[in-house]
Amino acid sequence: MKKLLPYFMIASGASLWGLIAFFVKGLGDYGFTAMEIVAIRVAFAAIFLLLIGFVRYRNQMKLNRITDGRLFVGTGIFSVVFFNFCYFTTISQMNISIAVILLYTAPAFVTVLSFIFLKEGLSLNKLLAVAGTLVGCILIAGLTAGQSTITFIGILTGLGSGLGYALYTIFGKFALKKYQPFTITLYTFLVASIALIPVTQLWEKLDVLLNVNVLLYSVGLGLIPTVLAYFLYTWGLEKTEGSKAAVIATIEPVVATMLGVMLYGERLGIIQIVGALLILSSVLIVNMPIRKKENLIEETDLAN
Repeated sequence: MKKLLPYFMIASGASLWGLIAFFVKGLGDYGFTAMEIVAIRVAFAAIFLLLIGFVRYRNQMKLNRITDGRLFVGTGIFSVVFFNFCYFTTISQMNISIAVILLYTAPAFVTVLSFIFLKEGLSLNKLLAVAGTLVGCILIAGLTAGQSTITFIGILTGLGSGLGYALYTIFGKFALKKYQPFTITLYTFLVASIALIPVTQLWEKLDVLLNVNVLLYSVGLGLIPTVLAYFLYTWGLEKTEGSKAAVIATIEPVVATMLGVMLYGERLGIIQIVGALLILSSVLIVNMPIRKKENLIEETDLAN
């Protein structure tokens, strides 16, 4: 039973990520824009992380150098802010299920960006995953463009959410050379909050924010699919192989799709389902272990 616990924790964390749309749609009903909802999420997440840090991780709350703050501009603004804005915009434009499927183009972006910036190798399964992802997106975006649930802006921001999600892995790789995961997460959300609150001027909607329902949605968004999901996933990840964790995490789009169907009456067409299955299959393929001799391009040592 203990051996299964890490898998359960990973699945629980990924399932909580799948609930994001519930809070986003709830706040959207009160007139908040996509960028304002991003600001609410990162601000409340930062508050919770600061509280947790003071109680449990005080030794991980300090930066080695002030100049290291630039590392978290990458994770906080270019990844988290951009990713959330695109994702929340997609949710407002199209079905939740389509939004989360387009988000899962991230592994394809990670594969390409890792090859370019981190000098990681390209293998047959990675290339197949990228191809499968592209075909899946074409089926969802191109062949179903006549459906009312599909919009050009939605497709564009959906792919943007995948890119932004992927950028966290790239920037995070550099940050992990100097800091622990908690430190990176804390300063990622702090930097995102510092950047977004002045831009969105949330204080102008303070009367709406203090509404009980809005406050519950805001606290829930910052805590449940953000901080709590992160800790559950990370706890399991520490005791599980990364490839297995990535496969287990594909429960997120399943949960998101069920949420859309049960709460919002959403439906998927046959072509959309085929495209979605191609993208999800690509996520599984890219995490399947292959023999070294199958590598098309050997990994290059960064020191050379």
